[in-house]
Amino acid sequence: RHEEAQQMLRDNETFSSAAVIAAFGPVLGERVMLGMDEPVHGRLRSLVSKAFSQKALARWEDELVGRVGNSLIDKFAANAKADLVKEFTFDYPSQIIAGLLGLPEEDYPQFQRWSISLLSWILNPERGLAASAALCDYFAPILAARRAEPKEDLISALAQAEIDGEKLEDEEIYSFLRLLLPAGVETTYRSLGSLLLALLSDPAQLDAIRADRSLLPQAIEEGVRWEPPLLTITRVATRDTELGGVAIPEGSTVMPMLGSANRQEDRYPDPDRFDIFRTPRAHLGWGHGVHVCLGMHLARLEMRTAINLLLDRLPNLRLDPDADDPHVRGQIFRSPTSVPVLFDPQ
Repeated sequence: RHEEAQQMLRDNETFSSAAVIAAFGPVLGERVMLGMDEPVHGRLRSLVSKAFSQKALARWEDELVGRVGNSLIDKFAANAKADLVKEFTFDYPSQIIAGLLGLPEEDYPQFQRWSISLLSWILNPERGLAASAALCDYFAPILAARRAEPKEDLISALAQAEIDGEKLEDEEIYSFLRLLLPAGVETTYRSLGSLLLALLSDPAQLDAIRADRSLLPQAIEEGVRWEPPLLTITRVATRDTELGGVAIPEGSTVMPMLGSANRQEDRYPDPDRFDIFRTPRAHLGWGHGVHVCLGMHLARLEMRTAINLLLDRLPNLRLDPDADDPHVRGQIFRSPTSVPVLFDPQ
């Protein structure tokens, strides 16, 4: 239930995040923030969080996010049809992250290949480890250059971040940069794909947003509630405890089902329905507690910009009735593998 999942995510003394390091430490690094508990996590998060504040991200809306979105749409706007997953949502967040990091555009394709390989760690450890090592080798000279001569990019912000005279160590920065790939790319492309499918499957709600873009923030929250990109996360009990009347022995792995909590019937009426007009209520799609999604402001900005651009530039945007019926797939990471659309060519 929502209450128990929320309680567990809030209590990081009883439910530790260390399982993340046990599972992903070899590829993300032993200093990865997602697997840290307090107070170490708080120190690291405070050093990087400023770069992801709404104020810090505002300058990137047109300069980077809109530019990336437009460049991707340019490639298919004249075709009258597209698969929005393959031609838009998959590339969109990875190119934005690469831009935030200040990487040269000619490196974007390789950066995305490393991202895909890193995420294959569980199924293909050798490939994941090779990508992790390659990313460190790639970032090492860039980080050294930014420490010596900062620029207006995220790597420079990380290199210069300081609290009480203390800066991030290189390995902490490498771990954070590698974490950006699954956390900043995978989840956003999946959330955006699910939101697009939900809107395109309900023309009345899509038309409402076409007519009133101020509805977009609540549509984004409803999309993340309805289909969170990540259905569950992992915690380990640090002591014998109880949750929701169930005894949990010390050392047990506990996995709160965020997707289930987000569809709790007594909390969200008609919970399986995507409804941008439902009464807003907090959900767990962004996580909760000290590990609540650091990049949620960026993800919201990316999704809002993407929907605006697609509606503005692709008149009469609609699902392709002759294509295979798209639907959301996945047991842990969830999203549609295809969103085939038609539109009036530009």
